[in-house]
Amino acid sequence: MRLIGLTGGIATGKSTVARMLHERGATVIDADELARQAVRPGTPALDEIVARFGDHVIDAGGELDRAAMADIVFADTAARLDLERITHPRVLELMQQQIADAFARDAPVVVVDVPLLFETGRDDMFEGVLLVHAPAETQVRRLRDRDGLRDAAALQRLDAQLPIDEKRSRATWVIENADSLADTERQVAAWWDEVVGNSC
Repeated sequence: MRLIGLTGGIATGKSTVARMLHERGATVIDADELARQAVRPGTPALDEIVARFGDHVIDAGGELDRAAMADIVFADTAARLDLERITHPRVLELMQQQIADAFARDAPVVVVDVPLLFETGRDDMFEGVLLVHAPAETQVRRLRDRDGLRDAAALQRLDAQLPIDEKRSRATWVIENADSLADTERQVAAWWDEVVGNSC
């Protein structure tokens, strides 16, 4: 089984590339989805978050208010590190379970989509890391257009991650995602043919 890490920066288009890989037959494990599972109502992680940050980070339905948490942690490095200390071990446990399940099913290619792959030091878990790259100015523009963020708020989110060009220097493979969707699709197809071939 091939085990590939997929990462990028915020608003580089990582989810788009993950979808393209899934369409080609990859089993895709999404760390963001695992992070949502880790903080569902009734979980120890959510209880710890409330104890650290207060009830105001819980919405009317009893779920974690992710937008409220983002406002806190992107403005306060200590708060972000506390949140990561609570959630990352749970996410890693869920990730390892899903990888083991994929091994048990003899899945030929497993792609694990981890936004903070290099930041958390998990890149050595994988045979190689595929980075989805877009210039920082493109990231800011997308955050502004997609999420309605002001430039200052967008830059806060970029500053919470390793610079995208540093990630690029550490990646095994790179998909450039600053141009058209068709161009990204072409690069993904070429990567698949080179790295995966007829495994699926």
